[in-house]
Amino acid sequence: MRAHFIALSAVLGAALFDPSPGLAHHSNVAFEVTKVITITGVVKDFQWRNPHTWVLLTVDDGKGAKVDWAVEGRAPGVLLRAGWTKSSLKPGETITVDMSPARDGSKTGLVARVTKADGTILPNAPPPTQ
Repeated sequence: MRAHFIALSAVLGAALFDPSPGLAHHSNVAFEVTKVITITGVVKDFQWRNPHTWVLLTVDDGKGAKVDWAVEGRAPGVLLRAGWTKSSLKPGETITVDMSPARDGSKTGLVARVTKADGTILPNAPPPTQ
């Protein structure tokens, strides 16, 4: 009887668990991933959190005004293996971001790489393993 209860519990548990909703947010469909633009600005905030990191920066629009950008990065675990840390970017620091822009024209993008003022490049992924 106990074996039947355990088997039934396992089947019900598997039936109730659907991982697909948790995976749905990992699409890059909102970004023009075949296009890369470059912006330079001053870091307002660097958010090191799951499921994605965020770089918030202020950029000169070329007309004398300042605009805020929100740039999405990869998960902290991925960036950690690529050489980033939670203190890689600090408020007030000037950086250049190569990114795929949002399809809707909003001031958002998907990080391809970040270059710091001292020339340090922070890639969006670790190097391939052998």
